[in-house]
Amino acid sequence: MTEPPAPLAATRSRTTFSLDHEVAMGVMPTSGFGWFGPPGIRCHRGGRQAGQRLKVRSVTVSATAFDAILRDEDCGVEVIVAIAPQGDCLRLTTTLRNIGTTALSVEEFAAAVLPFPPHAHTILSFTGRHNGEMVEHREPMPQQGWYREQRGGLTGHGGPPGLFVLGEGACWHRGDVWAAQLAWSGSHRLTVEPVGADGWAVLLGATFGPGEIVLAPGEAVSTPDVLTCFSAHGRNGAIQGCHDGIRAGRRSPGAFPKPRPVHFNSWEGAYFDHDEARMIALVESAAELGVERFVLDDGWFRGRAGDRAGLGDWVADPVRYPRGLTPVARRVTDLGMEFGLWIEPEMVNPDSDLYRHHPDWILGATEAAPLPLARHQLVLDMAREDVRAYLFAALSMLLRDLPISYLKWDHNRALAPVSGADGRGSATAQVRGTWALWDRLRAAFPLVEMEACAAGGGRIDAGFAARADRFWTSDNIDAVSRIMIQRGFLHFMPPEMMGAHVGASPSHATGRTQSLDFRAMVALPGHFGIEVAPDRLAATERERLTHWVERYKTLRHRLHDGVTWLGHGSDGVLWQAQGTIDHFLLLVMRTEPSRSGREGPLRLPMVADAPSVVVRLLDRSDGRASGESIGPEATEQCFPGRWLATHGLSLPNLSGEAAVLFEIVTVV
Repeated sequence: MTEPPAPLAATRSRTTFSLDHEVAMGVMPTSGFGWFGPPGIRCHRGGRQAGQRLKVRSVTVSATAFDAILRDEDCGVEVIVAIAPQGDCLRLTTTLRNIGTTALSVEEFAAAVLPFPPHAHTILSFTGRHNGEMVEHREPMPQQGWYREQRGGLTGHGGPPGLFVLGEGACWHRGDVWAAQLAWSGSHRLTVEPVGADGWAVLLGATFGPGEIVLAPGEAVSTPDVLTCFSAHGRNGAIQGCHDGIRAGRRSPGAFPKPRPVHFNSWEGAYFDHDEARMIALVESAAELGVERFVLDDGWFRGRAGDRAGLGDWVADPVRYPRGLTPVARRVTDLGMEFGLWIEPEMVNPDSDLYRHHPDWILGATEAAPLPLARHQLVLDMAREDVRAYLFAALSMLLRDLPISYLKWDHNRALAPVSGADGRGSATAQVRGTWALWDRLRAAFPLVEMEACAAGGGRIDAGFAARADRFWTSDNIDAVSRIMIQRGFLHFMPPEMMGAHVGASPSHATGRTQSLDFRAMVALPGHFGIEVAPDRLAATERERLTHWVERYKTLRHRLHDGVTWLGHGSDGVLWQAQGTIDHFLLLVMRTEPSRSGREGPLRLPMVADAPSVVVRLLDRSDGRASGESIGPEATEQCFPGRWLATHGLSLPNLSGEAAVLFEIVTVV
């Protein structure tokens, strides 16, 4: 029998200028008694520090869980750290309980403080803005400290509150990579700090204001979950681990109960230009393309001629829809499509009946100064039960009276101020109140799907992934912009949850012009949809769009039920593959013209172990005949898997803003 290894403390060498009994990092480190890295908890009782000497009281380990209870009996603080598998990730949740006799004020409480080893080399993180989400950044591991903080009260346009850490030499397909993301839809902080020769400590947590978390004796507060995974197979292995963890945590774990329907959204096709006749014409033109779900966006409710009025009054506008929404909804369902509706329940316009009747229902209602507006709207206090009860009743009436199978739930401003009726900070309560309303609606209407949108991609996170069926990735549908935005999204979330639409050309966000085929190919790998008005397209464009709708329907099981690989080739070529190792779809894209006379071969490491594969061309975005596309003579060729992994697949020459789609099947 092999002897167990020595305790880690016995294997560590002493350092100069150190404590006689060096304090190692614990599962929830605290400061004050020898840990000089980032503290996971900072709390006090009337200004006197508490919880500084947490000691392990019990540890419970099973095949599916690890639970540790830590206490500081003198300070009256108990911490419970729970770790459990969620797909290929670990899920961590931490609970802080006041076991003292007086109130405990909590200033900071991390969801997790994770150890990263000395060979961690690079931070991969994302920042962004409205219409420019998920911008990738690579930085060396810090020598003093690295921080990313979002203070707007929602997830933010930089994407999920998470990061990837790459080991030395790691790339897309090989090397050690760690990933972690916070399942939280509000303000948050990510911290990376060096801890000497031991490597780095990575802290993830929600943030809150002074006085926001005060625990009475016996009360407890739990952090949002953290999902974390490790891969020895590069960035793609960690990406696949994140996808598996998100899928396992959804309200219906695993695959969706039905294929993701072709989606039409009315916003860019109509904006606020609503009336019954216009919408029915749009419905009929969408049905002719093969659309399976029609979503009526902003502009349908009372007083909503623009964005200055109406939010909060969730009834059909009697001027634009004198017969209500029933004729439009009935036409949608009569044509075999699902009917969806846009809402923004957390917001209110000052010019609305709701605000006139309940001005005290908004965040900051106790503030003396005029409150800042954004998009001419204020924010309802979602911590209030009466606010949530009103919204549940208003939305339930819509869901009972109309054949609604889908809600697009938007959120179009940051939170300012973030104080509730008692004048205290309420950013945390705002998120939990919104989640509570989602959960109540889910329980009451389990067949209704819901999309999370926040001015596009401002609320994409694992907290909403457990509740939402889809995310709106960005209000920017320009195909060139979308390539990088969508690649950022796919680091954290699976493709079936990624709203990806064919927009107008010129793009409404950037003014750039792109071919319809290129726009469609960029949208194809996600949850495919259409935003451009079909009845305003030329006949040839409608024909091509119909082709892409049918192509998506044929391929969506392959795009959504497998794994995702990302990579790049030479001279600016980008690629992604979706499916299984035995049968996947390969999309190769170029945004800028090549600087070479011909494209370099594209190496595909995922087929290295396949004895033989067949490569078939399915589509290309420049309209050229498929017979010109794989090598000089054939549209279908057979290769040894090792050849494609080491030498690579020969590509057709691609112009700027062009793409080509292959199918690759392992031969048994």
